[in-house]
Amino acid sequence: MTEPLTWIAASLRRERTRAGLSLSELAKRAGIAKSTLSQLEAGSGNPSVETLWALGVALGVPFSVLVEPPAPAVQVIRAGEGPTVASERADYVATLLSASPPGARRDIYHLRAEPGPARESEPHIPGSVEHLIVSTGRVKAGPRGEEVDLGPGDYMSYRGDVPHSYEALAPGTTFVLVMQHV
Repeated sequence: MTEPLTWIAASLRRERTRAGLSLSELAKRAGIAKSTLSQLEAGSGNPSVETLWALGVALGVPFSVLVEPPAPAVQVIRAGEGPTVASERADYVATLLSASPPGARRDIYHLRAEPGPARESEPHIPGSVEHLIVSTGRVKAGPRGEEVDLGPGDYMSYRGDVPHSYEALAPGTTFVLVMQHV
């Protein structure tokens, strides 16, 4: 079985199970033979775009869900890699480690900061909570007027929907920030 057929077979089984449909019912809704669907779920056959499109419509999922490769079970982002964005006002670089998948509403960042001006952050969307874990160095962080000095291994959480800041107190300060949105 070739890799794309393996992906398609797994996607069809997963989405049919998620929808709670039997092979017969999905085949009927898609206007294809049950034997064709059975072959596709077994990873054999040669599905056409039209067949996959009809199955996607019957399952209520985009075509891409049936043909895209599966996401890796383990994802590694090595230190110094990944998409980064730097601050204009402070020596502060954010690397997005994991964007929030639909329904989870959280983002994970690895941050590097150097002593100098604090990184002032405006309020995020209402209900946001930030979780911060210091890896190296020292950082002063938190809501304006409630900042706390933190060292390696320290954790804090605070409302992210109010003005807050991050200030490196030692060279080479790094920390992980989880932004939770409700």
